[in-house]
Amino acid sequence: MTKNNDKLVSELTKIREILDNHFSRPQKSVDWNAANAFMWKSEEKSFKPVENVNAIPLELLKGIDNNIDLLFNNTNNFSKSLPTNNALLWGSRGMGKSSLVKAVHAKISSNSKNKLILIEIHREDIKDLPDILNELKQSPKVNFIVFCDDLSFDNDDTTYKSLKTALEGGIEGRPKNVIFYATSNRRHLMAREMIENETSTAINPSEAIEEKVSLSDRFGLWIGFHNCSQEQYLSMIQAYARYYKIPVKEDELTSEAIAWAAGRGSRSGRVAWQFITDLAAKHKINIY
Repeated sequence: MTKNNDKLVSELTKIREILDNHFSRPQKSVDWNAANAFMWKSEEKSFKPVENVNAIPLELLKGIDNNIDLLFNNTNNFSKSLPTNNALLWGSRGMGKSSLVKAVHAKISSNSKNKLILIEIHREDIKDLPDILNELKQSPKVNFIVFCDDLSFDNDDTTYKSLKTALEGGIEGRPKNVIFYATSNRRHLMAREMIENETSTAINPSEAIEEKVSLSDRFGLWIGFHNCSQEQYLSMIQAYARYYKIPVKEDELTSEAIAWAAGRGSRSGRVAWQFITDLAAKHKINIY
């Protein structure tokens, strides 16, 4: 029995050493000059530089002029260390929510005197936000946009509580050099049935709803995206065709673009880009 106990203790000690080495290993210092954008790698607890961001020029985003102004002004103020709000870009799919974030960052970072870095974090890694913010506040001379694309929460997902705390920073407050941008198809980030389930089982239903909805209230700037009209859709197509110098007559471009949207059963910025991709390939023009 004693030998078995000693063996068990020995094995547990080895496991503890492995865990200690994994979780207490010193963080490598990040070279923020390596790129203007980084990806958070949760498994490695590190930031990976992104050399080529998949961003389109800001002037190619059509039909969302007011949204462009709102996010551009907010981000520009942040780059100058002025007071700014966390931003939630919500609404219709494929209407340029994430494209707008990346395009605004690219535009401002190329002209700003202060370093402005975009950091993308996956939705499932929201739990790492406290660690991320703690790391970013160690570089106060650099401004960071922490960006989460397609953010939403489903049943039994409690990470939204971590996000609520991170957005306001608890007693310490959010680092002054960090702002949080998120895109979502849901205005309140929660599925309707999730809120209804919480309501049906809560002692006080109104408080249950308030708890869920209050997450989106942490975003001071709400920017809504809605389905585009045919006129807006065609303006996107025409802007792309001019920018990439695709040799096609306007009436031909219009008829083909309308047929493409009819085949897809929808009109959006994403559908417009997919049409231009196909059209550019036919004319042997590289748009990447």
